[in-house]
Amino acid sequence: MNQISYIGHPSQLCGVEEHRLVGGRGDGLRLLQVKNGKGLEFTVSADRCADISRLSFKGDNYGFFSACGYAAPAYYDDKDAGWLKNFTAGFLTTCGLDAVGSPCEDEGESLPLHGRISNTPAEHLLWDEDDTSIWIKAVMNHARIFERKLMLTRVITCSKQTNEITICDTVENIGDAESPLMLLYHMNMGYPLLSEAAELFIPAAHVTPRNEHAAKDLDTWDRVLTPTPGFVEQCYYHDFQTKEGRAGIFNPQIGKGLLISFDTAGLDCFTQWKMMGVRDYVMGLEAGNCYPDGRDVMRKQGRLKFIAPGQKIQYQVHLRIVEDAEQWKQIKA
Repeated sequence: MNQISYIGHPSQLCGVEEHRLVGGRGDGLRLLQVKNGKGLEFTVSADRCADISRLSFKGDNYGFFSACGYAAPAYYDDKDAGWLKNFTAGFLTTCGLDAVGSPCEDEGESLPLHGRISNTPAEHLLWDEDDTSIWIKAVMNHARIFERKLMLTRVITCSKQTNEITICDTVENIGDAESPLMLLYHMNMGYPLLSEAAELFIPAAHVTPRNEHAAKDLDTWDRVLTPTPGFVEQCYYHDFQTKEGRAGIFNPQIGKGLLISFDTAGLDCFTQWKMMGVRDYVMGLEAGNCYPDGRDVMRKQGRLKFIAPGQKIQYQVHLRIVEDAEQWKQIKA
């Protein structure tokens, strides 16, 4: 008998539900809760760049939710590292579009930590579905008078047939001047996907520590520790020599994992953020077109990207749920 005969409303199995938060610093935030009917569920935070705030598979959480909790863009502090005051983290926080990484001064312009795009609400939002997929489209306006004028159009597509998500972003320069373009997909793995039992798989050609502190543990960059009091974050830069970049994590204790893949032609920088602190326990797997050292450093290194007036540049990240140990074995092979 056809499956539809067993249900009253399609949302019994899958679909999108729109919610608003009530109370606290997240009061009023628009959330889209998505489930694909095969165990994959996630939440899109429409007022925070349509980022994915929560991601889970068959009841197990995948992302890291910081002590800040949900916080509306009204709480954004654009001075120095004030960004951290409302850094929800979640599974995905987008960084950019004209600044990523450390606060700095670049050609006379003061730039805050990680830019402001993650605190930009979607001013155009819609979703739809068919028999095979669910998709969400959001448009974020990153333009200002007398300044750079960039627009970000994001389409998140979730399969109903497999446990996969594709994030496709198009950045357009609607101004009359060339603009720096920096973009980082700050994807944050959290407990119980992340624990000391978890295995990392990042098959890059080279691994470079960000600083001397990270260099001390270069030989164990892929080791996941227990929550450690006083842990100081470490970053490792992974250089892929292949067309497709890949980064995966699997935890045999829950028998689940995740594979992230991306086109290295556009996203040519990959950062691993290792933060094993107590209650700050997170592993960032972050594809980007830059490293998080600040725009001034990217310019000096010749890595800074630009977007011309009228130009559109597209980026894509693909997420695949690893459902069991056999799938994980195949990925590593």
